[in-house]
Amino acid sequence: MIFAEEIQISLHSNWQFRQVGKEAWLNAEVPGTVHTDLLKNGKIEDPFYRTNEKDQQWIEKEDWEYKTIFSVDDEIITKDRILLDFQGLDTYGDVYLNDSLILSANNMFRSWQVDMENIIKKGDNELRVYFHSPISKTEPVYDSLRYTIPVSSNDQSAKKLSVFSRKAPYHFGWDWGPRFVTSGIWRPVTLKAWNTAIIKDAFLERKSLTKQSCSFLAHLEYDVTRPFIGELEILIDGLSIKKSVIELNHGSQKDNITFSIENPELWWPNGMGDQKLYEIEIQLKKDGKIIHSKKIRTGLRTIELVQDEDKRGTSFYFKVNGKSVFMKGANYIPQDNFLPRVTPEKYEHILQSAAVANMNMIRVWGGGIYENDIFYELCDEKGLLVWQDFMFACAMYPSNNAFLDNVKYEAEENVKRLRHHPSIALWCGNNEILTMWKEWRNNENEEGGQVPLWKNPEDSLKLVKAYDDIFKNILPKAVIAHSSGVPYWESSPSSSGGGYENLNSGDSHYWGVWWGQEPFEAYRKNIGRFMSEYGFQSFPEFTTVKSYTDDRDWDIYSNVMKAHQRSSIGNETIAKYMEGNFNEPKDFENFLYVSQMLQAEGMKIAMEAHRVKKPYNMGSLIWQLNDCWPVASWSSIDYYGRWKALHYYTKRAFNDIIVTFEAKNDEIKIHAVTDRYEELKAKLIIELIGLDGKKIHSEEKKFRVKANSSKEIWKGSKKILLKKQQKDEVYLKAKIVTDENVIAENHFIFVTYKELDLDIPDIKYDFKKTGGKLFVKLVSNKTAFGVCFDSGDLNLQFSDNYFTLYPRESKLIEIMGDVAAHEIRNKLTVNSLADSYSH
Repeated sequence: MIFAEEIQISLHSNWQFRQVGKEAWLNAEVPGTVHTDLLKNGKIEDPFYRTNEKDQQWIEKEDWEYKTIFSVDDEIITKDRILLDFQGLDTYGDVYLNDSLILSANNMFRSWQVDMENIIKKGDNELRVYFHSPISKTEPVYDSLRYTIPVSSNDQSAKKLSVFSRKAPYHFGWDWGPRFVTSGIWRPVTLKAWNTAIIKDAFLERKSLTKQSCSFLAHLEYDVTRPFIGELEILIDGLSIKKSVIELNHGSQKDNITFSIENPELWWPNGMGDQKLYEIEIQLKKDGKIIHSKKIRTGLRTIELVQDEDKRGTSFYFKVNGKSVFMKGANYIPQDNFLPRVTPEKYEHILQSAAVANMNMIRVWGGGIYENDIFYELCDEKGLLVWQDFMFACAMYPSNNAFLDNVKYEAEENVKRLRHHPSIALWCGNNEILTMWKEWRNNENEEGGQVPLWKNPEDSLKLVKAYDDIFKNILPKAVIAHSSGVPYWESSPSSSGGGYENLNSGDSHYWGVWWGQEPFEAYRKNIGRFMSEYGFQSFPEFTTVKSYTDDRDWDIYSNVMKAHQRSSIGNETIAKYMEGNFNEPKDFENFLYVSQMLQAEGMKIAMEAHRVKKPYNMGSLIWQLNDCWPVASWSSIDYYGRWKALHYYTKRAFNDIIVTFEAKNDEIKIHAVTDRYEELKAKLIIELIGLDGKKIHSEEKKFRVKANSSKEIWKGSKKILLKKQQKDEVYLKAKIVTDENVIAENHFIFVTYKELDLDIPDIKYDFKKTGGKLFVKLVSNKTAFGVCFDSGDLNLQFSDNYFTLYPRESKLIEIMGDVAAHEIRNKLTVNSLADSYSH
């Protein structure tokens, strides 16, 4: 809201850019990046198509210049204070106004403000930003060191320069992303002008929260140009609750005021209750008129990270509003290599997809960015708690004072920016640095000797000191000083007290499956107190693959398919696991489909095993939710927002009540898991069914499970169940029933999908419109595993997909999207696992 004393003008128009040393100026878009501006001007091809990436690495080595002209009239020039506000400059930008240097930026993670009163002029003003190559700025620093700072191989260059810049690490490449080291004005730039005073900052420190009242101490900071006696008024959801006379003197001034919200409504995570958000407005008035206002939208909740010693180690779980919560969620990476291309609609889609999949936590991973405000606003609205990493990942960092001061400002600004979001559940210092430091220190060469990453112990101590300065001093101090009750965790993964990762304490990243080539069943054995990373790869669907290939590339070992696979063991690892679990797909398109089934079935074992282990384990965050370009990766949603099989499986595995199988030798166990805060009283129905749909055996029993817990509810013998049945011709089905309604179901096969004696099912389907919604109704004559809708370029989403269709049991699926039934009928195909290979 702009008031009479204040003017704000977005400076996003009439920008031009050029490569330094070239004469021609081209049209530019702000916010934007050099790469996207080159693309729009036809100077480069689509960076994501085929292998264009490798031909565009020259861009990072060049300097780039942006300019615009904006006009200032008397209304602005006569204001007491005129400020230029850059919300984000990526990364090394010298800013000139009318050829006067006014700012030298060196951190893309923070904003930059410059007072303009003595520089700006009436009429036209030229604003110019000179972006230095991130490579040319950091290479001399790299060369000057007598030791090597350890950096993971994710930085895809010989000289690993990423650690010397406060710039998104993934821009330099990762094991799921390309290397595009961008430059540009990547967030909004605004001209601000005002008289008298503004509320520069407001921190609503919550002092207490009870059923009767929530009390706050508001820490306010003013920027005053004209002393006056005025009034401060606080409104909650538009209703005035407090007024106070205030005397303000020239300059920066701080003041506190207390207020309360009576009979507060709590904010709850997804699946636990409503997400009540209060709008708290602080109005500064002079002579009865509002001269400035600060609005803060927040929710009322308590958050605790509980670490209590027990028989097996130390717990690690979150309590929200006093209730223990099993965290179900995913790791999130930036949605594009070119960040300004991520629209509000894309944020809405990815986070709504997380909420619909029964997630309650998103980890913002430390190799990306502190996300835009809209990300956290949507998390607030959808009840998605945020595990927020600071932007440090898989590397040690420099120890010089200038670097540390830069980090300090970045940390304080971002903690302040995000502190009122009820979704913020934890600040974490870094991703995997403690674990990698252990590996680097223990690294041995082929002869068994130590590999010297530094030339003497003094250099090693510099690296350790930098780690301690950043992750044990600067970052936790910023969280404590500038937020209200949000816990800090030094490194992910690690154990309590800052120790190395173990399964009895702290959080765990388990990569024995995939990197360790262990079987999927290993997920059941390697469960810690909080599983904050684990994953398996798949390819995106064929429609997505066609966006970056042509038909000559349709082989997983083609140069293009390998270029869109950044894991060093990627495509061959998918093929290896597939060979052991599924029949060989009959063609390239079906290989993509089966890869998604492979990923989903493997991850299903992990997700269900994690939940069965509650309360020992209290968190399961899959790696990863999304992609930054079209690629084979660990994601459950591809770059274009298309749900993979994994996301549908996740929705089922993260349901508030699940039934799950566990088999060891001859024994089969069935567990029920509930996240509800009331006792589960239900009936278990177990059926042994032939692939043709014939029911061979059935039994049922009543059971109870305590609130928010897991329990074994049935145990049996394979031999007794099977009797004379062939194990490749039957499966076991379990249902949990309450009030004659099936609230959870699952199935267990006695062999791998490769060994099942599957016939191609005859799946019939038709469309049905009810209550303005479009549904498709399916029925099959035989058991159909992995039933999959493909809508081609219609890009539809379904209430369920990649599911099992049991014989003669109809299934009703809602089709999301505003598309007519006749159009869907012409595009929609339905296939199953049995259709994917030659018989």
